[in-house]
Amino acid sequence: MKPFKLMFFGAGSTIFAKNVIGDCLLRFPDVPFEAALFDIDGVRLEESRAMLTYIAEKYGAKAKIIAYTDRVEALKDADFIVNAIQVGGYESTMVDFEIPKKYGLRQTIGDTLGVGGIFRALRTIPVMEELAGEIKRFCPKALFLNYVNPMAILTGYMQRYTKIRTVGLCHSVQVCTEGLLKGLGMEDRLEGATDFIAGINHMAWLLDVRDKDGNDLYPEIRKRALEKNASEKHNDMIRYEYIRNLGYYCTESSEHNSEYNPFYIKSRYPELIDRYNIPLDEYPRRCIKQIADWEEEKKNILNDGKVTHERSREYASYIMEAVVTNQPYQIGGNVLNTGLIDNLPSDACVEVPCLVNAHGINPCHVGRLPVQLAAMNQTNINVQLLTIEAARTRDRNHIYQAAMLDPHTAAELSVDDIRSMCDELIEAHGEYMAMYR
Repeated sequence: MKPFKLMFFGAGSTIFAKNVIGDCLLRFPDVPFEAALFDIDGVRLEESRAMLTYIAEKYGAKAKIIAYTDRVEALKDADFIVNAIQVGGYESTMVDFEIPKKYGLRQTIGDTLGVGGIFRALRTIPVMEELAGEIKRFCPKALFLNYVNPMAILTGYMQRYTKIRTVGLCHSVQVCTEGLLKGLGMEDRLEGATDFIAGINHMAWLLDVRDKDGNDLYPEIRKRALEKNASEKHNDMIRYEYIRNLGYYCTESSEHNSEYNPFYIKSRYPELIDRYNIPLDEYPRRCIKQIADWEEEKKNILNDGKVTHERSREYASYIMEAVVTNQPYQIGGNVLNTGLIDNLPSDACVEVPCLVNAHGINPCHVGRLPVQLAAMNQTNINVQLLTIEAARTRDRNHIYQAAMLDPHTAAELSVDDIRSMCDELIEAHGEYMAMYR
């Protein structure tokens, strides 16, 4: 395998950098590739460099781990770029939660859809626009691997309005079937099982799932999901409700999907929160835990050198291997809907099976989704496309429109409150939203 250069944008996301680059260090120990790390936080950047250097030495990898303070220098001649930034960090996330809460709008994760997802995209796209210009100049052939949420909005922007080769990557596709079968006590059907998944990010549908002998597992899945929701409270109740009401399971978690529709988080029916075990304000709690976990892991590294790595299920290292060696590999990728899903818009970013080889990302034609699934996806796509339009045009009216068409927001707030809330969020985010004033 020939050497390559991987640029990691947002390398201060240390645990994620460990997963992606650590995977490469384990898989290609004899390849002297360069991992070019960049982050605006110099302390976190150095922590990531130290951790990855330790892992490289521990496993005898020949890679060069280099931390850059100049983004352009990190980008120069890169073959692959991993995007893992969070513009505004934890402070902006709290703004996205606390201001909507004043208007009676509650969220669980707020990073993919809803008001939280909209505003996260609006402050991120201008940064990606700058980055795209630098990629075009300094590494135009690079493959851009976007891991940042809101996935469909950011990836869709890059695919429609830049010439950068881009694919959006999430880990929910590869764990979907396993999580479902284990959750329903069907582990014995997991070995050799096959599935077919398509839709949009965080709401892609498990369209078909079969055991190693080709038997359709959905009849038993539907029966068990209905029984489990009726008999006990658990952490995946919303997706089991999808099975009951729509006929199919979807890729991302119930805490995510509880806020992608108008059905479950409703101030008029507060009992639904308890009935479906919905964790409101989950993402801020998760951020605090991640910070604490990293501090603990950092102590272990500095004091005792207690750090190991096993290859994760993230797609990045598998994609790099497939592109560099031309050994095909299949992923679930987020790509522009160039006739892939017939009953979704052509400018939507969809999540479909893709073959990866030396030619890059090659998406597969899916055909038509069941009409109820396409309809659910379309309610989210409306918000995604309007948010992209707002970021592209810097037109505040499109921000209002994106929030007005968000299923959960529209179910809870009046149009006047939606406009006022958006205005307040724009002001509260300060310079991150200056271009929309």
